[in-house]
Amino acid sequence: MSELEAVLHEDRILILDFGSQVTQLIARRVRESGVYCEIWPFSTAPERIAGFGARGIILSGGPASVLDQGAPRIPDAVFAQGVPVLGICYGQQAMCAQLGGAVETHEHREFGRAHVDVLEDSALLRGVWQRGAREQVWMSHGDRVTRLPTGFKAVAVSEGAPFAIIADEGRRLYGVQFHPEVVHTPHGAALLRNFTHDVAGCGGSWTMAGFKQMEIERIRAQVGTGRVICGLSGGVDSSVAAVLIHEAIGDQLTCIFVDHGMMRAGEAEEVVRTFRNRFNIHLVHRDASDLFIGALEGVTDPEIKRKTIGRLFVEVFDEEASKLGGADFLAQGTLYPDVIESVSHTGGPSVTIKSHHNVGGLPETMRMKLVEPLRELFKDEVRVLGRELGIPEAIVGRHPFPGPGLAIRIPGDITREKLDLLRKVDTIYLEEIRTAGLYDAIWQAFAVLLPVRTVGVMGDGRTYDQACALRAVTSTDGMTAEVYPFDMGFLNRVAGRIVNEVRGINRVTYDITSKPPGTIEWE
Repeated sequence: MSELEAVLHEDRILILDFGSQVTQLIARRVRESGVYCEIWPFSTAPERIAGFGARGIILSGGPASVLDQGAPRIPDAVFAQGVPVLGICYGQQAMCAQLGGAVETHEHREFGRAHVDVLEDSALLRGVWQRGAREQVWMSHGDRVTRLPTGFKAVAVSEGAPFAIIADEGRRLYGVQFHPEVVHTPHGAALLRNFTHDVAGCGGSWTMAGFKQMEIERIRAQVGTGRVICGLSGGVDSSVAAVLIHEAIGDQLTCIFVDHGMMRAGEAEEVVRTFRNRFNIHLVHRDASDLFIGALEGVTDPEIKRKTIGRLFVEVFDEEASKLGGADFLAQGTLYPDVIESVSHTGGPSVTIKSHHNVGGLPETMRMKLVEPLRELFKDEVRVLGRELGIPEAIVGRHPFPGPGLAIRIPGDITREKLDLLRKVDTIYLEEIRTAGLYDAIWQAFAVLLPVRTVGVMGDGRTYDQACALRAVTSTDGMTAEVYPFDMGFLNRVAGRIVNEVRGINRVTYDITSKPPGTIEWE
């Protein structure tokens, strides 16, 4: 470990995952406060937990009940280390059950917004909530603690939880029945910061400027005089990875941009212009649109579309790489959530869901070693790093857009005509969002070409054309999303432009559905 890496990772928090769908949000809140942390399964070997050297341990929530036979248990090593521990939801219940308290299932469940009344002062609440305060939180529990272990006190109570916050100040053990990591608990991030900084004594050594320099040193040490190729899509992850690697090894990097013909209007040209001209990166641009679109002819199943695009991408990429005489390393924009979700922590579906990420390996035909400079980072950290590297905001601030591009915005078969139609609609929609100053307030906005044709009247004649749908959502995490509340004036303006300017569209709808917790979409 380098001296710089030791400084960045000196103060570290370990998060043990019991299967909560928002465990990653705990880590993001901790990282945002300047503290390095990692997420490991609750079943991690005790010696590995002890060897991590955490200044504090956070126990996540989870779907299980501590009353079930074979319910997940907190490793004894957690309490044996003598470091501060914070249990969240299931983590609180498991801590109480294992330390001599009691947990029961109760008919009064709490899901969603709730309020806690603060009864006592605590180091966990210092400077955030005062005794006597009533504060909003986000609850998600059926079971609840009904008796505290020896040494604990009740710090706060809610209508459905007599021990909504508990503390054993002497042993520095804390528990909360709600989720401080979600935005619906307004001061939750401050509570987590109290735990990491005040209780556990962590500083703020985790910075993107420090990470940038550390990773440049790592890349140089790993690659040496070898050659690296990187698949560049123009998205945030591959763009940041490419620029970071180029800063480390310069002309030893070659980027390959496989243009599958299903990008938004002007994006292919922007990729070439940005990376060739602005960053002077050696870029191979392969226009393979005929190959991809031809292979998708008549294909309607979205999963087959995804697999077809993925297979062809690897084949074309491999073909272009062989023209270069091969390389020693392949760069990927693997992120920390990809690493986490490629390991089944609690027997969930994440391994299947994330199978399109080559985390931990490559197809046997690619005899290269991996360079993954972003695998410690969350998406929001990648954006910060991108700005640190001087990448244009048009790229680092871009809304999430999946690798298959417009292919999954067109239910049914894919044709060039449909792609051109959707590009025009999409361009107008995003233009109006930017003109209204709303782009940064929206997490993701896109248009969908619906698989229906509708009868309409335009001027003095009837039309039988296609319909499109518009969607825009807000989110801070990508795990949940809420519809963006456009006013009718904006929607009428956008719909009017689309119908008037895009020949072939005679109906525009707006999708007002939200994305509830746990929903998984291929986006």
